[in-house]
Amino acid sequence: MSLDPEVHAFLLRHLQTIQENDVQAYNATCAVDLTLYEWWVTPQRIDGLPFHEFMMQANDRRGAVFGAEGHDEAQPAPTRFDLSNLHIQRYGDTAIASYTLLISTALPDGVRVAAHNESRVMVKMDGAWKVVHVHKSPAWQAPHVAG
Repeated sequence: MSLDPEVHAFLLRHLQTIQENDVQAYNATCAVDLTLYEWWVTPQRIDGLPFHEFMMQANDRRGAVFGAEGHDEAQPAPTRFDLSNLHIQRYGDTAIASYTLLISTALPDGVRVAAHNESRVMVKMDGAWKVVHVHKSPAWQAPHVAG
């Protein structure tokens, strides 16, 4: 199965705005009524852009990257993101991307990788793709599954 190149390029650009703490570019890639479920933040739905604006501005001041493990404010560590098992489903002007987000951070004692599963719903509005909903879940074995 091939990836939809238009949606794929948009998704990578959107995620790069987060990596760079670029609030203005991030907001340009999101609908104003964005909704999110971020399991490590709160079990409730998060509505709108101000929540992430605050986080990204705080991370930028600290030299941190959203989701990076083991951040040291005195010496920011290089980070990168990868999308494992990326799958894009497109239905006209609506697309869903699902993947495991891997955020790697190079630390003095080695590379640490944080992982979680994500689904991002994107809608083409007035000719431009916008993220309208994000759902994140942990990328570890659920407690009810026998180890």
